[in-house]
Amino acid sequence: MELITETLHFPSDCNVILGQAHFIKSLEDLYEAMVNSVPGIKFGIAFNEASGPCLVRKEGTDNELIEIAVENMLRLGAGHAFLIILRDAYPLNVLPAIKDCREVVNIFCATANPVQVILTKTEQGKGILGVIDGQSPKGIELDTDITNRKKLLRDIGYKR
Repeated sequence: MELITETLHFPSDCNVILGQAHFIKSLEDLYEAMVNSVPGIKFGIAFNEASGPCLVRKEGTDNELIEIAVENMLRLGAGHAFLIILRDAYPLNVLPAIKDCREVVNIFCATANPVQVILTKTEQGKGILGVIDGQSPKGIELDTDITNRKKLLRDIGYKR
């Protein structure tokens, strides 16, 4: 067994959702979850098929984001994994619908942070062990940090 770390590459104005699902139908169900959650959403999905022809399947509403998702999933090479890259929307907007997809087994991360994916490789193939999402904490928030956090949530419309 070999351990590998791969970095996800995506535009700085995007968020990503990395997960695992168990059936080729997942791709279409994830597409429907996305378009039904946010009208006009821009996204790309890539899904690594784990049997049969073992293709990287793709869907989405934005060709650039579809291709970025495909490139990342080719590099990861983990079966039954999916990557959604979204722009002008947050994971918060779509995660409930994604989690409701019957085929979704796990969500590894939903973030705009830099992501490193920890993989294992065996003679059978690759699998995702986990992710490193962003950076380690550098301290504890102060009263000014609390005020700034609350202000940000109100400024972007998630709290009143």
